[in-house]
Amino acid sequence: MLNRRHIRVKVMQSLFSFSETGDDLKSSTKFLNESITSLYDLYLLMISTLPEIHAKTENYLKKSQQKHLATEEEKDPNMKFVRNQVLKKLRYNKVLQEELNKRKLVNWKIDDEYIDILFKETIQSDTYAKYMGLGTYSFKEDLDFVVALFKNVIAPNDKIYDYLEDKKLTWIDDLPLVNTSILKLLRKTQIDSLDSHFIPPLFKDEEDKSFGTELFTKTVENSESYANEIKTRTKNWDSERLAAMDAVLLKMAICEFLEFPTIPIKVTINEYLEIAKEYSTPKSSVFINGILDKVVSEFKADGKLNKSGRGLM
Repeated sequence: MLNRRHIRVKVMQSLFSFSETGDDLKSSTKFLNESITSLYDLYLLMISTLPEIHAKTENYLKKSQQKHLATEEEKDPNMKFVRNQVLKKLRYNKVLQEELNKRKLVNWKIDDEYIDILFKETIQSDTYAKYMGLGTYSFKEDLDFVVALFKNVIAPNDKIYDYLEDKKLTWIDDLPLVNTSILKLLRKTQIDSLDSHFIPPLFKDEEDKSFGTELFTKTVENSESYANEIKTRTKNWDSERLAAMDAVLLKMAICEFLEFPTIPIKVTINEYLEIAKEYSTPKSSVFINGILDKVVSEFKADGKLNKSGRGLM
């Protein structure tokens, strides 16, 4: 679920905080790890909106049937949504429920008004109307609807966005990745998918799991050395004009050049240019690209680069 770019963003945020607050390395490393772990909490909260809406809809229909003066439609409602096979997989998913309980993620129980908002927007949506109007039943129909529901109603909901921002500021940076991951996972759902299908690993492998901590620690430990490398290549640039975020990104890139032999140089440069475009100043990517080109050329000439594997230079 968590890709290398997002790990780099997490490290960048932690390094920026470290440079601004002066916290010790241990506390800052803990902040980094908690920030990464909390992303999984966000994933669980977002995917659990689907079974919560399903339960809310079923309860609504049952209450409507019990009205003293129920209409014929209320007495015999369209149960297509309630019978949706994908939503039922999620609602009665023991692994998902265990994970929510273990992490004490009871947000939608305590703040259930947000599920009410999603429920109302669901039943008022064109996505819902189109699905409920189909006279056929199939797993593919159910799956296509759930994907469309999450994409068109849940993911872009402003009230949910504001709620998550109030709960944890870092979640706003995580939300696009989480929502994209959920959509990818939903699209891969099969009629015989196991409960564990909906609980993907946070990291692709052990190497990715350790990458963030190593990048953060090594950048901090060599911060002064990397700062000197930057300074020698920006002699005509007032150090006070160097954006703090640019300095952090340059140090991280230099760290990858020197300390991570299996990461190709082009990958490192491209990753930090993309991050700079999103998180720093409008001119940062051009500036960073120029500095890193100098660094790579001079490191190569001095024999400082120790990249292993084909195509890494």
